[in-house]
Amino acid sequence: MDLVGKKITIVGAARSGIAAAELVIRSGGVAQITDTKPAADIERALAGLQDRASVRVEAGAHTREFLEGSDLVVASPGVWKDALPLQSAREMGIPVWGEIEFAWRFCTKPVIAVTGSNGKTTTVTLIAHVLNAAGKKAVLCGNVGTPFARHVLTPDVDYFVVEISSFQLELIETFRPHIAVLTNFSQNHLDRHPDMQDYFNAKQRLFMNQAPSDFAVLNARDPWARKIRGRGRVVLFNKEGETENPNYLAVLEVARIAGIPDDVAFKVFEAFQGVEHRTEKVRVVNGVEYINDSKSTNVEAGLWALTRVQGPLIMICGGHDKGKFDFSGVQELVREKVTKMIVLTREDVVRAKLHAAFDGVVPLEDHTDMGEAVRAAAGQARQGDRVLLSPMFPSFDMFNDFEHRGRVFKEAVRSL
Repeated sequence: MDLVGKKITIVGAARSGIAAAELVIRSGGVAQITDTKPAADIERALAGLQDRASVRVEAGAHTREFLEGSDLVVASPGVWKDALPLQSAREMGIPVWGEIEFAWRFCTKPVIAVTGSNGKTTTVTLIAHVLNAAGKKAVLCGNVGTPFARHVLTPDVDYFVVEISSFQLELIETFRPHIAVLTNFSQNHLDRHPDMQDYFNAKQRLFMNQAPSDFAVLNARDPWARKIRGRGRVVLFNKEGETENPNYLAVLEVARIAGIPDDVAFKVFEAFQGVEHRTEKVRVVNGVEYINDSKSTNVEAGLWALTRVQGPLIMICGGHDKGKFDFSGVQELVREKVTKMIVLTREDVVRAKLHAAFDGVVPLEDHTDMGEAVRAAAGQARQGDRVLLSPMFPSFDMFNDFEHRGRVFKEAVRSL
């Protein structure tokens, strides 16, 4: 893609926006960034940017004037597809892409992309490990941590392994993964999507540009997966009779498509220590084990943790509200395994939802500070108990993201 002399406006100065700006600069274009955050916050984000002086910044607002003369607008994943600056750009005849689509236009190597409501990070991490163990150079990027745009010009790559969210899929046009994986589908992000069908429609976009030479790797036991429509060759995992972890089964099918022997994948599975913030064992204090599952941002993720972590448990839950949640599927496991639920949130609506769902199921105790919540759990735990941070809500009531929440939890545990 030729950007020489082109002006590219980036909406959002978070990680993906900064990576997109870097890609513009490296490609000879002119980058400018608009964000509603204060100028000081944006400057901190831009501190490591190559040729910072060349990047014009609009802070505290989005204006039509700032968009004028742009050849393209690139939106960060946190920017809604119908956000005002994107609407303005379209009215002005300026193309609007997401960061994934923008990076894709520079991509010359095959992409393995994974989406789903849960299990994405574990799956992409394992895929990258298996590829590297087989002697192939795999770059892990996307929603898992570092943006696709930051890595797309990396030389000597065999595969880009990209975790991708529904938000990122909303603003793709030509993005075409050679292997596309849907781990599963369940209720999530209903603050941003009006209903489950709209959320599914976003996920389904991962498969829309595939050709018959590409592969769609789908969960055989997920009824939503049967609704996927595309031209890629369908490969099923988690089939009837298969009892292994579904994430591992998905990875195994991807490895087979890539021509990697099963024994290479099995060795990786055996050595795998897990993903940070996903049922991560932090520390044992006075016979009590503390587990960080901060990546649990929806009910299904909480259910996943409860089925895998042995009780008795003190469970720390809560966060930022994001629409309708149905807790009925976890109530019985909470009754069976959890001796105390500590509600950690600064939002009254979240506190009310958790009390409505679990009053009478388990004793609840309210807190608004992570350190206080951890100390309260420690004071009530007995030898052999586990303290599980599995919030079942996003982190934005008091943290930057789930990684920040998980780090604060771990710091609180280490200070005990």
